[in-house]
Amino acid sequence: MQKTIILIPSRMSASRLPGKPLLKINDLPIISHVFNKAKKTNIGRVVVCAEDGEILKEVEKNGGEAILTDNKHKSGSDRIFEGFKKLGIDNVDYILNLQGDEPNIDVNDIINLNNCMINNNADFGTLATKIKNSTMLSNKNIVKVSLKEKLSNENFPFALNFSRQDPSSKYENIYHHIGIYIYKVNILEKFVNFDQSKNEVKYSLEQLRALDNGIKINVALAKSSPIGIDTEEDYLALKKIMEYKS
Repeated sequence: MQKTIILIPSRMSASRLPGKPLLKINDLPIISHVFNKAKKTNIGRVVVCAEDGEILKEVEKNGGEAILTDNKHKSGSDRIFEGFKKLGIDNVDYILNLQGDEPNIDVNDIINLNNCMINNNADFGTLATKIKNSTMLSNKNIVKVSLKEKLSNENFPFALNFSRQDPSSKYENIYHHIGIYIYKVNILEKFVNFDQSKNEVKYSLEQLRALDNGIKINVALAKSSPIGIDTEEDYLALKKIMEYKS
């Protein structure tokens, strides 16, 4: 049976909203909400790969597991690979990289992505959902993924490209990319040993490093689009939604 570990990269120094992992919703920090969502999947062990001691302490205080990583990483994938190596695990087939700023991500979408990877013996996978309105295409804060075919519950196609710009002049099947990744262990190791590609640096999209180096990325359809927390406005909006639901 294939085994997966979920690793959550987290750091305090986000440029647009410093300290966001420890911002609280319902008296629990964002990073702990994400940890709890990951645990609910029952996929496997969950560990936060933290850049800062404050995050590690807060996660452990709330019953989670965390490990300290270096503060010089260029991407979340680089960070979780260091965490994985520090954990000294040798019986894992897949590493799932769950973003630490999406506390309302759907548990079933995470489970579905893991199942798609295992069932298709895929190397590298991610999630996407339907574009809700045309304004999303021009919003540079929303990452778009372009595919050769329409995305459905029955397929797991390869991504053609990822973009912050509107790609509709070049591609037909465009979806809202959700920042969750899963890789075979050897593929993640291969990925982190590549230098950052020009496109990755230019567009601030780590997945372009994979495409630029010939690593294919499969895409599964997500039922819902989680609200990522990039700004104070995002945080306040999601806080209102989650606290109202509770």
